[in-house]
This record gives sequence, structure tokens and C-alpha cells, in this order.
Amino acid sequence: MGKTTALLGALDTKGAEYRFVKQCIEARGHQTLLIDVGVLDPPLLEPDISRGEVAKAAGVDLQALVVGRDRGQAVAAMSRGAARLVPRLHAEGRFDGIMALGGGGGSSVACAAMRALPLGVPKVMVSTVAGTDVSGYVDVADIVMVPSIVDVAGINRISREIFAKAAGAVCGMLETEVPPGEDRPLIVASMFGNTTVCVEAAKRILEEAGYEVLVFHCTGNGGRTMESLVAAGRIAGVADITTTEWADELVGGVLSAGPERLTAAARHGVPAIVTPACMDMVNFWAPETVPEKFTDRRFYPHNPNITLMRTTPEECAQLGRIMAERLGESTGPVSVLFPLRGLSMIDARGEPFWWPEADQALLQALKDHLRDDIPLIEMDCNVNEPEFSRCCAETLLKMMAQNV
Repeated sequence: MGKTTALLGALDTKGAEYRFVKQCIEARGHQTLLIDVGVLDPPLLEPDISRGEVAKAAGVDLQALVVGRDRGQAVAAMSRGAARLVPRLHAEGRFDGIMALGGGGGSSVACAAMRALPLGVPKVMVSTVAGTDVSGYVDVADIVMVPSIVDVAGINRISREIFAKAAGAVCGMLETEVPPGEDRPLIVASMFGNTTVCVEAAKRILEEAGYEVLVFHCTGNGGRTMESLVAAGRIAGVADITTTEWADELVGGVLSAGPERLTAAARHGVPAIVTPACMDMVNFWAPETVPEKFTDRRFYPHNPNITLMRTTPEECAQLGRIMAERLGESTGPVSVLFPLRGLSMIDARGEPFWWPEADQALLQALKDHLRDDIPLIEMDCNVNEPEFSRCCAETLLKMMAQNV
């Protein structure tokens, strides 16, 4: 017996398109679950899950949406409802993968539902916005975005091919068995070019201890993805060695991971070691993209497309306070490690970002605001020296052992 694909869409305007995709999937021996998120007109195709059920999940009155005929309000409501109802249907075993077709509004509703599903559930979105910046639709979810090429407006020579192959893609995902592997407990680690030496050394120690280490590049999206995996309960420990994304969030750099960075491990009780590595820098693109208000600051050209700006003592003091506040939410074991001889490769004696007063301001703020029961380990070395890497790894291993 085949598997089931949820087909989520506005069946009042996209009935013909969903009927075609439904036929393609069922021709492969699979089943479909039609979820209607249309509002303004009656569905052109009989759904399995009605728009009323979606609206109810959003806590809104469907009839009021129909009478109001406000498309923006309808999209917002059905997005909320789909994001609540679809994960529940998946948990009940009603479907195995999900596919949708749409323009901007339809993509917004469908992707809200897809983002709420667990990692690994096949998710295919055929969209008119695919090919542009889709970060607002996808965020950190594993959604496959397929450009519709033409508008999702009927079955024609182009759309027939695109829709059929997208249906084949979701069927292929459902039919694929993941080969077994050596599944060891997972640790996540945060890394930047300026902490690669440290993280790689710590990673080797953790792997020798029997763990699998997933490394995330601190580009904003990397930090958010790491936090989402921790929040999903898939992670045994966190080696959050590189917390530079908070410097971008505070100062206005281009690689911010948002204000929720440093919260997942704290709120979910996952053992974590945290360091302020690379908080000495804020990231911008090429030099000409740096805002004019920063003209008198200290810069370092990481490469032609990335310009680093040194954080000031005042900014570092704020970063220390923010880190302490986020870690103050911790419900599980956490330790902070501070390298006294520099937070990055270029924050070392004789290097461009060496500024002991700035680092000291960060350290003092941690001492002033960190919760009393959270250890603050000061080490007389640079972040990339072997003894710091070893302490990071061994401290995390000890906390995980005690947390069992």
C-alpha cells in the first residue's frame, strides 16, 4: 500500500490544478489527503479536510471571513490554522508528506504549515515566488521550493510538466528508504572562520567520546537552524562556541540569527557550554555596504565580500549582559568559558581586533549579570589554543554525563 501526501491549497481557485496533481500522485500507487484553505468561494474539488476545520484551528469564524471578503485577513487566518492543524494531522498518522501549489498568498499559507512539521517529512512547494529570496517562506525548514515558471492558473503545456514532476518528487521522497547508519548521540556546535581551529579540535574530542557532532556556520540561518534542532529535542548537548550572531543582532550586522539565539538549550534543559567567541566582530558585506554611521570604526576585510567591524567596549558590555540574561533562563546544566587572550583569530595580541578593554567589558558584564549557579570559567589563552578546545569538550562531556 502506498503512502499519503497531504495536498494543501485554496480549492476555490486552484481546483483544476489540485485535481491534476492528485491524479499524478494516485497514478503512482499513493493516496492523497486534500486540505482546503480557500475562503472566498465554494471549493471546486471536494476536500478531505474542510476549510471550516482549518479556520476552527485558527480560532476564527469562517463565515465572518467569507462575509468580510478581505483576502489579507483570510490568508493570515488560514496560515495560523494550517500551522496548528497540519502538524496534528501528521501526528495522527493521516499523511506522510505534503505538497502545495500557489502564488504569494498560497505559498505563505502552505509554507506556514510546512514549517510546523518535523524535519524529514517530505515538503514540496510549487510556487511563483520560488527563484526569488524565499527565506521568509522557508526559514530553517527542509522545504523544497519548485519554481512554477508560469502562474498557477490552469493546466497548460508548461504547468502540466512542472506539476507532474513536482508530484513525482514528493512521491520519490516518500518511496525512498534512508539507509541505516551509525546513529550516535548528537551534539551541535557553532563555528565561524575565526573559530575553526577551536571547534575542529573540540569536535575530535567529542567524536572520540562516542558522539556525532553537527557543525553550524554562524551566518544567521545557521544559528537559527541549530536552535530549531535543539528545540525539537534531537540533541544531547550543545557546544555553542561561536556566538557572533548576537553581535550582528545588537549592532545591525548582516548575519543576525534574531533575538531567540541562545534560548533553545536554556529553555529545553539541554546541557550546553557557551563562549563569547567572535563577539569581537560584526559582519557586513563588501566595504561599500557598511552604513555611513560606522565610518570611524575599526574594520578588517575578511574577504572581498565580507567586511568585519570590531565591537566597542560599550557594545561588548551590552553583549555580556544579553548573554547572561539568555543563559539565565537555563533549566539544565550550562557553563560559560571565557578565553582571556582573545575571542577570535584576529582578536589576539598583535592582530587587528586585539582590544583588551573591549573583551574585559564583556567579561565584567558576564560577572555582573550571570546567574550565581552558572559557572564562568576564565582561561588564560586565546579561543583557538588547544587547551581552550579541550576544556570546552571536556566540560560538555562532564555535564552530559551528570545529566543522564
